[in-house]
Amino acid sequence: MKLLVINGPNLNFLGIREPEIYGSESYEALLEKIRSYAKERGCSADCFQSNHEGAIIDRLQEAYRDGTEGIIINPGAFTHYSYAIHDALKSLPGIPKAEVHLSDITAREEFRATSVTAPACDYFLYGKGTDGYTEAMDLLLAHRDK
Repeated sequence: MKLLVINGPNLNFLGIREPEIYGSESYEALLEKIRSYAKERGCSADCFQSNHEGAIIDRLQEAYRDGTEGIIINPGAFTHYSYAIHDALKSLPGIPKAEVHLSDITAREEFRATSVTAPACDYFLYGKGTDGYTEAMDLLLAHRDK
């Protein structure tokens, strides 16, 4: 299975930005974890990170034509207001999608509790730290095997 993993704003600062919330693991360690887990399961994982909404939308649109079979996305702060990313996710019929958040967004500031992008995804995981990515991968693999 060819997976696309998209990380939004500030995810490249894992281990630096608020480690008491997001953990001390670096972004590079997260990428290694994702790629290693994918390889163990006979998958490939193309990882993409951007602090720019348009770049994320462009990468999602590329997925329509590049053979992507599943998408894991952590939209970061775009989660709470980017209907443009929501629409880009919705425009990919037949590609299962999982939204992941390191922290429990429902237990944080009020504005973080709502995800406008999650309704465009098949799965929604939060509060599991970096293990949310591997759990999302397992869900997408099971989705494919249905």
